[in-house]
Amino acid sequence: MLAINFLVNEILAVPAFLIGIITAVGLSALRKPVGTVIGGALKTTLGFLLISAGATLVTASLEPLGTMITGATGAHGVVPTNEAIVGIAQQHYGSQVAWLMIAGFAVSLLLARITPLHYVFLTGHHVLFMATLLTIVLATAGYNGWVVIVFGAGLLGILMVSLPALAQPWTRSVTGDNSIAIGHFGTVGYIAAGAVGKAVGNRRGHESPSTEKLTLPEGLRFLRDSMVATALSMALMYVILAIIVLVRAGRAEAYSAFEDGATSVGNYIMQAVTQGLQFGVAVAVILFGVRTILGELVPAFQGIAAKIVPGAIPALDCPIVFPYAQNAVLIGFIASFAGGLVGLAVLSTWLNPAFGVALILPGLVPHFFTGGAAGVYGNATGGRLGAAFGAFVNGLIITFLPAFLLGVLGAFGSENTTFGDADFGWFGILIGSAAGLPSALGLVLIAASGAVILGLAIVVQKRLVDGGWDPAPGRGAGGTGDRGTAESTGTAEGEVVGRSYPKIPPPAGAPTPPAHIDFD
Repeated sequence: MLAINFLVNEILAVPAFLIGIITAVGLSALRKPVGTVIGGALKTTLGFLLISAGATLVTASLEPLGTMITGATGAHGVVPTNEAIVGIAQQHYGSQVAWLMIAGFAVSLLLARITPLHYVFLTGHHVLFMATLLTIVLATAGYNGWVVIVFGAGLLGILMVSLPALAQPWTRSVTGDNSIAIGHFGTVGYIAAGAVGKAVGNRRGHESPSTEKLTLPEGLRFLRDSMVATALSMALMYVILAIIVLVRAGRAEAYSAFEDGATSVGNYIMQAVTQGLQFGVAVAVILFGVRTILGELVPAFQGIAAKIVPGAIPALDCPIVFPYAQNAVLIGFIASFAGGLVGLAVLSTWLNPAFGVALILPGLVPHFFTGGAAGVYGNATGGRLGAAFGAFVNGLIITFLPAFLLGVLGAFGSENTTFGDADFGWFGILIGSAAGLPSALGLVLIAASGAVILGLAIVVQKRLVDGGWDPAPGRGAGGTGDRGTAESTGTAEGEVVGRSYPKIPPPAGAPTPPAHIDFD
């Protein structure tokens, strides 16, 4: 059991190690020299560690801002945090979660091989989160351990291949081809953002321009650099909130927003400016990590496609789409957070007094990552309007769904935290509602739910993905209007290993990733 827990918690649940192993397998399948395999695996691992480092910087930068927002609004409630609820659940169901995760990963690979859904879900920590959610929902409903593992693994495997397929028509409108997919359990929010963008971005024959095509006066041309624009925008937001908290709550409470406090008003304001600028640095680090990963991972998947899962497509974490529309990430973050505030207002004025629904406070980290990605999807189908309105809808989704999810988590619903991303919400509510029925009927409905999701994904794959449906014809990859950014790898027609993959421009001012290592 110790070995299983080590495999799950220290390797499979760590995206950097999982992705490095997958890259090594792919390059080995291509019969690359040992040096190339090791070098490629290490570069991919380092790329994910760069993303992780950037995410840590983002979290650290947003923490004082969250304290300021609470101080400015006076709101109190539940903050959805995946890591927190998973940590609590591991104390009760650690071994079941481990077995369910391993079995679910195996089911997903089997489905990827025998169905048209050739997606390999590589966001290991999200697989762990979903495995934990399924364990909580099924175990608290009274099912025994083996039922939890068998049914949970089946559901997990289905989600790991189905959700990337359901989102793929929209993902392709971002990337321009099928070389990568989204492997993040915020899928419903991204699909909704793409659909909203399509609805609002092309009204009355007028096409909303892309977020990446900003017309600025000469004196503001420096804002075309997304890293600079992001840093300045966040610094401005920080300063405004810092002043509001200072006026409303006084110096003592305002200064406590920062870990080491502040020595004066001037020091307090400058710490706010610094945190905003560090946010821009964090986003640049994430973008650099994404480019480093794609340089090795997508070619490695040619080997997996040829030898293990024919036509394999890597399904990756949501920051993988950030470089395709970097301005949309910031717009999406702000719009999603605004949606979270509106959702909180609805909960506090209506749903909480009338039905006792919990108040969900908008967490800045989920709104940055899922809201930023939703902004990219919305921009791809509807330009600037699509980015703003699509991400706003995502903000509403990740506010209301966690509130209702608490009702099916049993005793865990009172832990003052819950799962935060969209797919945890709707799927947890669906399975939790079915599990609450009499045992046999509940299992039948649970199995039927999985079958329906799998069947729907296969239909979408065959009719929309393979059929070439484009939700935003004419806009081009990322909604910029530019097509043809992919480069063919040059194999014979019909070979799945000949997939193209996008060349992503770096953020302005970012260093160039190291060159591909090949010791042939």
